[in-house]
Amino acid sequence: MDPADTEAIHSLWDELSDFAPDQSEAATRRLMTFWAGRDGILNATWAGAVRLTSGERAGSEDVMRRWRVAAVRSLQSHIPPPHRIWDQPESDPSFDIPLRDLGRFRSYSFRRELPEPWFDSPFYHRHYGDHGIQDAVFVAFPLNQDCESHFGFYADRSLSDAAIARFTYALRGIKWFHRHLMLSHGLTMASSPLTPTEHRVLRLLLTGAPEKRIADQLGLAVSTTHQHVVAIFRKFGVRSRAGLMSLWLNQAPRDA
Repeated sequence: MDPADTEAIHSLWDELSDFAPDQSEAATRRLMTFWAGRDGILNATWAGAVRLTSGERAGSEDVMRRWRVAAVRSLQSHIPPPHRIWDQPESDPSFDIPLRDLGRFRSYSFRRELPEPWFDSPFYHRHYGDHGIQDAVFVAFPLNQDCESHFGFYADRSLSDAAIARFTYALRGIKWFHRHLMLSHGLTMASSPLTPTEHRVLRLLLTGAPEKRIADQLGLAVSTTHQHVVAIFRKFGVRSRAGLMSLWLNQAPRDA
């Protein structure tokens, strides 16, 4: 890889490490905007993927093999995000790619992995081609056997091997970032994903704000806010903010 690219990526890592635990949204956007316009990138997405437990119903024809997208972020809302196809997935070769080598760090792209006729298919045109997307590269980072962090970059041209190598390198060296991002959505460590309101309460909890201030900022009753805080603690298996913060410091909860 070009030394200038390596230095730029290292500087990006330094920037990301400066974001506080409650700033995961801003950090994610910074990572995405770093790539906007480079190599013809039109849009970037992040998805937190989780595997259904054995007790959860998946259906007899589950094309996602018990995996589900539990949280999503997108850089450009005016470009129809391709992740919408995951809400009601249909059988297509593009769904087979992310399910290969589960549990291992990996990257893959449409032009490298899929046959040329796929780019003439109605599925491709409906979800990608009609939106100006000619190629896409995805990087998957497993946090454990049931949880993975996926970044996708969508381009208006075929992505070169050098471009794919840059994406892969940039996302391979920041396991801590993937972990913080998943934690902020109640994934990996929580017993179930956070609701949208719990997600907003969590961000303010991590700033040290008291419950009354959180209630005022979110327009909630103090009693309702307290219920959300209790639910968050329960989902993460802790009893206090100190225990919650210890998860972001990659430690065992101090009060579990």
